[in-house]
Amino acid sequence: MSSPSSPFRIVPAEPSASPAPAKPSWLRVRFFGGPNYQDLKGIMRTLDLHTVCESARCPNMGECWEHRTATFMILGNICTRACGFCAVPSGKPLGPPAEDEPERVAEAAAAMGLRYAVVTSVNRDDQPDGGAHIFARTIGEIRRRLPGCRIEVLIPDFRGVWPALDVVIAARPDVLNHNVETVPRLSRHVRSAARYERSLELLERSSQAGMVTKSGMMLGLGETSEEVLGAMRDLAARGVQILTLGQYLQPTREHLPIVRYVAPEEFAGYQREGLAMGFRHVESGPLVRSSYHAFEQEQAARAPSRQQ
Repeated sequence: MSSPSSPFRIVPAEPSASPAPAKPSWLRVRFFGGPNYQDLKGIMRTLDLHTVCESARCPNMGECWEHRTATFMILGNICTRACGFCAVPSGKPLGPPAEDEPERVAEAAAAMGLRYAVVTSVNRDDQPDGGAHIFARTIGEIRRRLPGCRIEVLIPDFRGVWPALDVVIAARPDVLNHNVETVPRLSRHVRSAARYERSLELLERSSQAGMVTKSGMMLGLGETSEEVLGAMRDLAARGVQILTLGQYLQPTREHLPIVRYVAPEEFAGYQREGLAMGFRHVESGPLVRSSYHAFEQEQAARAPSRQQ
């Protein structure tokens, strides 16, 4: 239970039957659509690339694209899993991953002049290695074209095939990210094909291999504050250095409903608690997404002293 001095109140553990809560005024997104946004969109379409910004309907897409940052989504745009929170299309991919995709991603990164590249993917459970070799080659191609560019990868769990994880680790990305997405009690409900403990093992293996590791959760799906703090402790115990916490937003009526909107003050409380647990950086707020301010997160995690 929370102590009397805790900044948190216990919130309901189960979704209620009441209608979806009204969106609060502090959750308004300003859309940026200037020349940089249009230029980046043109680069992506010319090179036939996908971004998770578009596929997952990220609320920060306009802001990030106008600042010439985007998260490349490799291995196609059809996911072999159908998680209840995700807007990325699911189904059976039409064929194997495109072997020239790493070169096209690197070409786009060079055209954008990136200092920091984020690469994620759909799940490709149809592939023996889950597409790990494409991740590794993409890291290598970006480094070849942009030697000074730092690279973050947001990877799937590869179904627990650890040799596939080793392939990505061997490519030495600057940050290795894998999201647990939610608390243990809700994990099967939110991402039915994944396993909470498997995700923790992936992060622990990566930390032990010397990676700067990162993970994140969506809030507002019915978790309690005590459950959030418990999951944060689980991640800290596995050596995770960067934590992101954001508000879940329902992409369509067919996706999981929002149980509640988490107030900015509660997000601020999680940030304070996370820093006290030993995370090097905690990005916590209603509109935070895994790759939001990713460059600043990596810089803070590598700083000599902990974020204050």
